[in-house]
Amino acid sequence: MAATPPKVDLSSVPVTVRPTTRLAQLFAGLALYGTSMALMVRAEIGLSPWDVLHDGLTHRLDWSFGAITALTSVIVLALWVPLRQRPGIGTVANVVVIALSVDVVLGLVPPAQWLPWQLTLIVSGVVLNGLATAIYVGARLGPGPRDGLMTGLHARTGWSVRLVRTGIEIGVLAVGWGLGGSVGLGTVLYATSIGAITQLFLPFVTVRGTR
Repeated sequence: MAATPPKVDLSSVPVTVRPTTRLAQLFAGLALYGTSMALMVRAEIGLSPWDVLHDGLTHRLDWSFGAITALTSVIVLALWVPLRQRPGIGTVANVVVIALSVDVVLGLVPPAQWLPWQLTLIVSGVVLNGLATAIYVGARLGPGPRDGLMTGLHARTGWSVRLVRTGIEIGVLAVGWGLGGSVGLGTVLYATSIGAITQLFLPFVTVRGTR
């Protein structure tokens, strides 16, 4: 969902945590991710590249923001087929939980109209997004739709992950901006900080195993 997290190699980390604990971590992370998206939307000073696309589509379709994120996730999942990517439980949960949680929080938090409150929402949203990404990625129960698209294109084309991710995000940002999506300070803040924030939290939330 939403923006693609940084590529992190967790293959060498042994897995020893109970499956129920990992599921709880997955769902908590996804719910927080949807919450972070809603906070950035309500700040109204720019969104992450994928959410710029989602925002732009809400101007064209009479759908909620959460429903739009689910729609784009399903479309991205269809692109997995020629890339021979396989979804996991985390992939399906990513589509459903984020869509529901973002709409719930958007219904609770009104749009910000005071600059200090806008800045508070955008900074809180970006930091929470990085934490939430680390939590659900750290559960190791399958990539989100956009993560799988990135890794699938990397595997099929041989292009670097950085190149593939950058190309995808520039593309969706351009389309979203053309559709009227919100681009601004929040977009720049997200692009320049999300990788570092996620990397900071990952060591603390990556599960160590099943038993």
